[in-house]
Amino acid sequence: MKTIGPKDLPLASFHNALLTAVAPRPICFASTIDKKGNPNLSPFSFFNVFGSNPVTFIFSPARRVRDNSIKHTLENVLETKEVVINVVNYAMVQQMNLASCEYPKGINEFEKAGFTMLKSEKVKPFRVAQSPVQFECRVKDVIETGTEGGAGNLIVAEMLLMHIHPDVLTADGRIDQHKMDLVGRLGSDWYVRASGNALFEVPKPAKNLGIGFDALPEFVRLSKTLTGNDLGMLGNVEQLPDADSIAIYAKLNKELNQILQADTGKEQKQNLLHQLAHRLLEQNQVEEAWKVLLS
Repeated sequence: MKTIGPKDLPLASFHNALLTAVAPRPICFASTIDKKGNPNLSPFSFFNVFGSNPVTFIFSPARRVRDNSIKHTLENVLETKEVVINVVNYAMVQQMNLASCEYPKGINEFEKAGFTMLKSEKVKPFRVAQSPVQFECRVKDVIETGTEGGAGNLIVAEMLLMHIHPDVLTADGRIDQHKMDLVGRLGSDWYVRASGNALFEVPKPAKNLGIGFDALPEFVRLSKTLTGNDLGMLGNVEQLPDADSIAIYAKLNKELNQILQADTGKEQKQNLLHQLAHRLLEQNQVEEAWKVLLS
């Protein structure tokens, strides 16, 4: 285990290590406007949502590590107390990256990056038309975490309106995660695309508590085949299947029946059962996996 403190490396190196380790991070594509009416557009990955009533976002235009200067977004927010947060999908990631260039103050990044400005309804900053979801926000507070390079400036913003493009909605009006095709920020030049096979579901724990890791039979808990994820899924059931359902499943499942009838040693048979259970868990068939393990 390599152990380092925040002062053990040059700031730029530690900053990179931090951003590589804490990832992926959602991207706040922040649209602001200064007191003269000049639009500004810039992405920030120190960002998330921290409540739904009221809807509260926090993002941080950190002080530049290079020279300890602050960013135009922060200057504008302090002047106008308004911001539009636009989410970023794969179709716009290269344009978003272009908007992150440090153009001089007063330059319109909408024009530089080829984005279309949409007039907001409750705030002055424009929305990004190409973004699948846009949030009009009022800034409630700005919290400085320090005064040196790398220090954060936490912009606490309350959402006033949420705009959702119809192309990312399901038939019943919900946001479709696959249609959103969002991107997240990693370290260095890396990003991640949240779509396709990269997406997977993890059911929330049962309302009635799962049996837990410690209640797993020893031959399951100490398996050389089942992974930590497998054991977590097995421990999230409320109760184990009964003997009758196990017996019926053993008769109906051809592969399980063959394993049970095979003339093999106890250890080999257990390994085969655990391999079958592992494959079932990969398909989220938890009850079936338990029936295999308890056969």
